[in-house]
Formats: sequence, structure tokens, C-alpha cells
Amino acid sequence: MLKRKIESVLAEWRNSESKKPLVIKGIRQCGKTYIVQKFAKENYESVIYMNFMLEPNKKSAFTGNIDVDTIILNISALIPGSRFINGRTCIILDEIQECKAARTALKSFQIDGRFDIIATGSLLGVRGYGKNDKNEENGEDSIPVGYETVVEMYPLDFEEFLWANGISEKVIDSVKLCFEQELAVPEAIHKVMMELLYRYVIVGGLPEVVNKFLETKNIELTYQVQRNLIAEYKEDMIKYADNADKVRIRECFESIPKQLAKENKKFQYSVVRKSGRSSQYIGSIQWLEDAGLVKRCYNTQITELPLEGNAIKEHFKLYTTDIGLLIAMLDYGTQADILKGNLLGYKGAIFENLMADFLCKSGQKLYYFQKESGLELDFLVRYKGECVAVEVKAKSGKTKSLKTVLKNKDVYHINNAIKIGKYNVGREGEVLTIPLYMGFLIKDQLESIIVPDIDLSLLT
Repeated sequence: MLKRKIESVLAEWRNSESKKPLVIKGIRQCGKTYIVQKFAKENYESVIYMNFMLEPNKKSAFTGNIDVDTIILNISALIPGSRFINGRTCIILDEIQECKAARTALKSFQIDGRFDIIATGSLLGVRGYGKNDKNEENGEDSIPVGYETVVEMYPLDFEEFLWANGISEKVIDSVKLCFEQELAVPEAIHKVMMELLYRYVIVGGLPEVVNKFLETKNIELTYQVQRNLIAEYKEDMIKYADNADKVRIRECFESIPKQLAKENKKFQYSVVRKSGRSSQYIGSIQWLEDAGLVKRCYNTQITELPLEGNAIKEHFKLYTTDIGLLIAMLDYGTQADILKGNLLGYKGAIFENLMADFLCKSGQKLYYFQKESGLELDFLVRYKGECVAVEVKAKSGKTKSLKTVLKNKDVYHINNAIKIGKYNVGREGEVLTIPLYMGFLIKDQLESIIVPDIDLSLLT
């Protein structure tokens, strides 16, 4: 049984005074259904569960009028023995993207207020999220704007992976303290954390894969589970994409390892297919991103905040949201190479994708900086209220671009940088060096800002 951070999000939602129906979206097989059912069972007297993908007949509960009383009557007929207790019933609408009317009905449940509603959706960005279902009549947008709370769920992040491997909060807190106070991690802890990091790289965070690894410690069996999941994702591309896009989406997805292998990792359409063009494939990349499989990392015009405002949307790299997906797309045997440290040139791509994994799963967007002159910074992040450069080096490595940027603060406006690699915590002037496993700790702690009242008496 894997401990997940989203459990605290669910608990906070459950205890809020004015909660709206909760919509949890995320990549298929990231654990949404399991965690929602577990939470509901532990916190409600009555749980009503409907899966619109496995039980399409349940969609009939939302045909015709979608007032709450009519829906409850319909559900009672479809699920004999259902109990609806005011304030103590949770209704779970799983794979809600399959039933547009159910998504629209969330507004009715919000206004009614008697029951708590949790909806999940694996392909909300692809189906049912602002788009009309092909099998339904075109009509009003199904999103009940203002009447739902949307939360994105990811596969296990590195900290959750540590929990799954029996690492105590005390040990994790000691690592966090070393990061915050820039102290070297005790050697015994450092060694164990590095070994766990390499395991995380080859396993990733998809719950089924993690469970298979913990159960067997067998890389081949773990890899088989990963390949099966990738096959399922490719089936989704065939099932849910428009006919004209099916092949292109798959081509874009399968090109990721080749894209990251290039010295210039900017996504190149000619790598997908010779003479490929943006107009042919940009929609396919959007589909993959909407499905939760990939994240774009945008080049920026300048190294300043706000990063989103300076992003160049046409220039981007493409990373898998889960590092385990990338490794599973490579040759079998790569896993053993990673554990033994035998990777050659491709290790840079792997550990850059690892950093992307860390940032994505903490809810951050991805940015980098590259100029035609060859100057390049792997990532740019908002950290401690500043724009900070992050350089990823699997072992030790030259950081010529980083030195150039830091020497020219009047041009690049970067005062601090973080270099992560196969070493312990240390500092070299403006550069904080940290071990690879601390990458998950790089995130901005935003302060609560209370806006003071204005003295309106000054107007009289």
C-alpha cells in the first residue's frame, strides 16, 4: 500500500467548509482510482462508485434532467442498495471524461450540497475537457466553470518512492535540512540515497511498476510491466485521437529518446520524420501533453522572471513526465547500465529528464535558456524569489555557460545557480552544488502575502 501526498489534499478538501466537487486528473495508471476509493472508504459512511469506462451503462443515470434528485433516483435504480446520507456520502465518478453529462452535472451537485463528489479522469485534456464527445450531439461546453476544484495527480515522486522503500521521515527531514542549511549529507545516508535514486530512475513512479519492483526486485519483470503500460498508452493514441493524428502522435512519442540524444535537445520535427514540419506535429505534441505523458520545456528570450512571460513557445524540449517511461523506451539492459554507472553520452539526457520529472511532479513548469552562440542552461527555476539557473551533471562536468552567465550579471540578471550531480552538498561562490537526489527539493516556497487595507478616510 503506497503512501501518496494527494491523501493530504483529499483530507483538506474533505474538511473545507465550502468545498466544490473535486476533479482529479492525471496520466492513466498513476493511482487515481485506488487512492480515491481508499480515501472514501475511510472517511464516509456510504460510498457510491461509478466507472464510466468499464460500465458505460452507468451513463444513463445522467440522461434527461440532471438535477440531483433525478440523478440519485437513476443511480438507485442502476445500483441497488445505494445509500444517500446527507453529509456522509461520497459519490465517485471514475473516468468522467467518458460521460460529458456527468461533468456538467457537477454544477447541480455543488449547488445542492448534500453529497461530496470526487471525479477522476485520465484523458480530460483529450476528451471531455472543453471538447464535445464524438458520440454525443454538439452542445454546451461540459465544464461547470466555477463549480468544481481541479487537482492534477502524478505518478509517485521521489519522496513518495522513498516512503515506499521504507525510508523514514526522520531520514528525509535530515536530507532536507542539509539542503536548506547547505550542509554535507552524512556519508552513510548519502550512499543509500544515491542507490535509491538510481532505482527510482529505472523504475519511475507509476504505482503498478513500483509495486512490481518492491515485490520482486526483478528488473526484467519490472520492465515488462513498464512496456505493457506503454503499449496501453499507445492504444489510447489509437482509440482517442482523430484518425489523421493517430500515426503522428505515436511518431512524436517514439521520437523522444532520439530527441534527447541530440547535442541540441531542442525538439526537431525532422527527427520525427524526414522533412517533418511544425504544422504537421504540433497538435500531436499537445495531445501527448494533455494525456499527461510528456511536458514541454520552453526556451526563454531572457533569463528573468516571470519565466512564463519570457518563454518562446516555438522553441522547446520534450521530456517524459515520469523518468521510468523514458528508461522503458530505451533498450533493455539500460537499467543495468544505470545501476553500474556504465552509461556514456546518453547519461546527460537521462539525468536531465530526471530533473524534469522532479520539477513536473512538484507542479512546476519547465524552462531552459539557449542562444545561437551555444550558451545553454539546462533549466531555469524560480527559487527564493529569484530566477536561478540549474545545471544537471551526471558526474562532474564543465559548466562554461553557467560561468559566463554568472560573470555577466548585468546582462543575464542571474545571481545564483544550482549544480546537481554525483557529489555531496557544497558551495563554490554563487553556485550551490547538491547531489542528484536533492533535485526534488528545488522549488520556491512562496510567502503568504497579506494586502493591507487602504485608509479610505484619506479621500475625505
